[in-house]
Amino acid sequence: MKIVITGGGSGGHFYPLIAVADKIIEQSENRKILKPEIYYLADTPYDEKLLFRKDIRFRKISAGKLRKYFSIKNFFDAFKTLWGTVRTFFLMFSLYPDVVFTNGSYIAMPVLISAKILRIPVLVHASDTVPGRAVVFGSKFSKKISIAFQEAAEGFREKDRKKIALLGNPIRDEILRPLHNGAFEFLELDKNLPTILIMGGSLGAQAMNDAIVDALPQLLLKYNVIHQCGKANHVEVLGRSDVLLYDHPYKNRYRLFPYLDDLAIRMSVGASQLAIIRAGAGTIAEIANWGVPSITVPIPSAISHDQEKNAFAYARSGASVVMKQRNLSANLIISEVERIMNDAQLQESMSQSARAFAKPDAAQAIANAVLDIAIDHE
Repeated sequence: MKIVITGGGSGGHFYPLIAVADKIIEQSENRKILKPEIYYLADTPYDEKLLFRKDIRFRKISAGKLRKYFSIKNFFDAFKTLWGTVRTFFLMFSLYPDVVFTNGSYIAMPVLISAKILRIPVLVHASDTVPGRAVVFGSKFSKKISIAFQEAAEGFREKDRKKIALLGNPIRDEILRPLHNGAFEFLELDKNLPTILIMGGSLGAQAMNDAIVDALPQLLLKYNVIHQCGKANHVEVLGRSDVLLYDHPYKNRYRLFPYLDDLAIRMSVGASQLAIIRAGAGTIAEIANWGVPSITVPIPSAISHDQEKNAFAYARSGASVVMKQRNLSANLIISEVERIMNDAQLQESMSQSARAFAKPDAAQAIANAVLDIAIDHE
């Protein structure tokens, strides 16, 4: 059995694919199926060491982006996509997988076009409230459609909606469960204080970083603060925070990280009572699964059409409050943090709503659907 997974450009696409791949292997063992060969088709391996460790075979393909705004790059990328599709077709013909699974992005288009021509069955997954163009295209001939937000169903044709299943966004087992025991010791923080976790994404978020740093002198009077600022912003944030907290009596309550690895994120979540996050679909899935109340600061819709809709969809569950980036300020952050942290009943309600929203078995459910389709095709 051969299975192709595709999607890329960011960790938000890559890591959910890996979560599903893990469960495909696990479920194939549980169902006494011969271990499938899994291929990851993308323009870059993203995390080559992880692919090697998981025994997932990388095959390089190419495609151009289709921008919604006018750009001369669209003209050249059209030829790149055409040539990439031709090359991908011959690769897909040589592999001839039993099923293709994708969560979208521009790089998935050549694979989906090839799968349609070769009559290879497809399962598409919409991570966000608004399905991407590749996912919508693939949904027209897919066997099944997986969604993470109920609102995403509106983005598909009426006749395709009977194939939809609300399964949630996949989360890797490595970060599925927070670590409470030893978390404060690991982070060298005062366990008698409540802790706030700031997650700006792997690339960081400058607007969030600026507002958080400005709020630090006030926040640290009452809270520990764990701040994941992004690799690109680490030097700048470190410099600003060092100056601002130079003679602050509680500067040792602040922990700054460019990036949180699997162990650090589990420890950080285990120590935290509130999170301030971006509204990427993967981040929302993780924070909901962990049951942590949150303040969500989506990327403005002018930059990302997904995040604001994701944020408000999640907020409607009662698990989070939305703070628009244009309104972001130190005073607003301090006020909203105080409002939530001073209300134990509100915290508990938000935590319960987060867990009710979560779908911790999403990866397994999608993996079983992929295997069912592959078995029918063999």
